[in-house]
Amino acid sequence: MRHNMSGRKLNRTTAHRKMLERNLVTALFEHERIQTTVVKAKVARSLAERLITFAKRGDLHARRQAARKVNDPQVLRKLFDEIAPRYAERPGGYTRILRLHGPRLGDGAELAILELVDSTARPKSLDTKKRQRARRILKAEEKAEAIAALQEAAAERAQAEAAIAEVPGPDPEVEPSDDTDAESDQKPQTKDD
Repeated sequence: MRHNMSGRKLNRTTAHRKMLERNLVTALFEHERIQTTVVKAKVARSLAERLITFAKRGDLHARRQAARKVNDPQVLRKLFDEIAPRYAERPGGYTRILRLHGPRLGDGAELAILELVDSTARPKSLDTKKRQRARRILKAEEKAEAIAALQEAAAERAQAEAAIAEVPGPDPEVEPSDDTDAESDQKPQTKDD
């Protein structure tokens, strides 16, 4: 019999399992929707529901109890300031588990989405073939525009260099005045002189 043996071991050591639970719950409160395995989602759900109940209480002791399980101070602040007031009138059942069809390809684990009920998070929509094609065309057009701009800049630079080459330098026939030569020939006077 399994009397007083609640919880799942998840094939991990105690420290590893506790840290995994904290990371799952912190990610859930940060993103309001996470994808994980069904077993991990069930473990994280029980902890998340307990923490939301602490946040609804809102006193200092509840905040300290929640801070033991939530790794990030900003996420803890979000839990108490945004998430708890959202569920003020709800007596429980703050999360839901949605099972995904098909196993994970790597190890065949059953996947699920754990999300907060009434959350603002929306699932990311996958691109359709039409959107992918349009995005590729747009990227190619932007690349062509960038190449054209570079070629135009190179042409302008070549014109500027040609214009500089055409500008006549000082006339070789005109000799410098004698004043400048006289000044350069004089030695600076020193104290010894």
